[in-house]
Amino acid sequence: MSRLQQKYRDEVRDLLKKELELSNVMMVPKVEKIVVNSGVGEATQNIKVLDKVMEELTIITGQKPALRRARKSIAQFRLRAGMPVGATVTLRGIRMYEFLDRLISVVLPRIKDFRGISPRSFDGRGNYTLALKDQLVFPEIDYNKVDNQKGMAVTIVTSAKTDGEALALLKGLGMPFR
Repeated sequence: MSRLQQKYRDEVRDLLKKELELSNVMMVPKVEKIVVNSGVGEATQNIKVLDKVMEELTIITGQKPALRRARKSIAQFRLRAGMPVGATVTLRGIRMYEFLDRLISVVLPRIKDFRGISPRSFDGRGNYTLALKDQLVFPEIDYNKVDNQKGMAVTIVTSAKTDGEALALLKGLGMPFR
């Protein structure tokens, strides 16, 4: 069991039950999955860029990413349906908690001029999306092997019904909000 999962079971769950005034422990919101997504627009001209992004996502998450292809053709972008345009990883269970623990305690403090993350990035259904502009904030990535910076979106999917419940859950887990 990971450190963050243990913290959720021992401290956060009981605290949230009291704070949200829930009658049953099973009603307490929890993190269901984390989706790490990276779109690569240059992959239409150079497929090797996508291979590098997939390799880096594998190193960061510890799981092989799924290749995402374009659904529609867009002539202005020289994009045809079926062309590879991105990579995504869905983390659940122990890997999810390990990734979230590393994100909170190691990665976010390494961001330049970091003053906390915005509490306004919830989608209205209790899910939080965090955009990272650079993959070099992850300590697993070797600085010398990176050709160009690639951003990624980290979506934390929770079982919370509202954004307020999800905010309380993520604050309890230690997410550094402004």
